[in-house]
Amino acid sequence: MKNFKKYGLLLIIATLVAFAAACGNGSSTDENAGDDKKGSETAGSIVVSGSSAMQPLVAAAAEEFMAENPDADIQVNAGGSGTGLSQVSEGSVQIGNSDVFAEEKEGIPADELVDHKVAVVGMTAAVNPNVGIEDISKEDLKKVFTGEIKNWKELGGKDQKITLVNRPDSSGTRATFVKFGLDGETPAEGITEDSSNTVKKIINETDGAIGYLAFSYFTDDSVTPLSIDGVKATDENVQKGDFPIWAYQHSYTKGEAEGLAKTFLDYMMSKDVQTGLLKDQGYIAATKMEVERDAEGKQTKK
Repeated sequence: MKNFKKYGLLLIIATLVAFAAACGNGSSTDENAGDDKKGSETAGSIVVSGSSAMQPLVAAAAEEFMAENPDADIQVNAGGSGTGLSQVSEGSVQIGNSDVFAEEKEGIPADELVDHKVAVVGMTAAVNPNVGIEDISKEDLKKVFTGEIKNWKELGGKDQKITLVNRPDSSGTRATFVKFGLDGETPAEGITEDSSNTVKKIINETDGAIGYLAFSYFTDDSVTPLSIDGVKATDENVQKGDFPIWAYQHSYTKGEAEGLAKTFLDYMMSKDVQTGLLKDQGYIAATKMEVERDAEGKQTKK
């Protein structure tokens, strides 16, 4: 009887030890799983596409992010805001960049997308440096782009034929410029290019050329940004609401951002990017705006 009790006690102790070990192993497995999950947020591959006005900022941020997180691969493509919104809606990319609200683009299921306003960008008309003007009234700007004014001498510039350089209909830069620079009037036919970099190159190489670019592309004197109604195209004037042509830089995800996409968007909103890289790349922090706009374009003081 005593031996039975003795062996029974040993069996109970052995069972408890085995149970404790199993729990310990389970805890370790859970922790490792947590580490793997955490690691996966800075690892893997995502594709970002859309607005060419946003491309310099997002590409620079991706480069810095990947330098800090070597297991991450972030591919940044342009193609225009319409492309970015379409592709993220279809699920073919993880982040779609846009200069316009998703609600403004026909055929985009805006209710399925989540908006991340990462910055603000100012835009203005850009001319070949030999045109001979640096300021234009908004009314004359509309006349130039609708083809009513055809020579720069009519505005006090050189005797040069005006050549229009436009972006395609899918471009958010075009949509913003038309809405806030031309008050919705349709530009006349001209050269049409998909990329802001190409637009800048054509303006520089073509006598009498005029197009429109985000402030972030005015990094040298190859093209001349125009003031409008005497108001210079500066970040400060955009922030105060004095300069009319600006847009939010939206990064859309299909549903809530997850994994590497979420980690990268959090990085885009970090202090280092918002107060450092963003300004270095020619963009404006949304938090510094003294005015705001809704999807209909109504501007109000904050």
